[in-house]
Amino acid sequence: MAEKETSGEDKARQETDNAPAKSSGGLVKYGLLGLVSLGCSFGTVFMLAPSGNAGTPVCAAAASTTSEPLAREDQAYVELNEIIITIGNEPATRYVKIKTAIVADKGDSGKVGKAELMLKDAFIGYLRSLELSDLESAAFYPRLREQLSRRAELVLGGDVSQGVLITEFLLR
Repeated sequence: MAEKETSGEDKARQETDNAPAKSSGGLVKYGLLGLVSLGCSFGTVFMLAPSGNAGTPVCAAAASTTSEPLAREDQAYVELNEIIITIGNEPATRYVKIKTAIVADKGDSGKVGKAELMLKDAFIGYLRSLELSDLESAAFYPRLREQLSRRAELVLGGDVSQGVLITEFLLR
């Protein structure tokens, strides 16, 4: 039996004839999927939007109030002596030097001075529990102030202590 030789063009034509036909329906499917998701998104926003007068501003109450200044005339700032404490378990290679001031009413500044040793003890107890990685993070400092303020309130009472200011901080 003699086989018939085919040219390169005939082979290419036979391969394309035998290949499965590609569907152009993929574009239509993706288009419909996009329309359905767009409709669902619109429906979700429409159904979850608050009902009411659309002309009223959302933050009208916040815009009309004025805030009090943080520094007031009747406040006193009682500076405490600096605290120097080693950090970590290694031999005293790293240390923190911190200086704080307690915010109190002018009439209560004497109470803060009398309790300075207890305040330093409370602050040192907290500072010793810190890791070096905590102190190296800039995002940690608001938490540090919050924790020191909490300890000042425990020692002095919430009616005397109105917060702690960190006036000096050095990590070596």
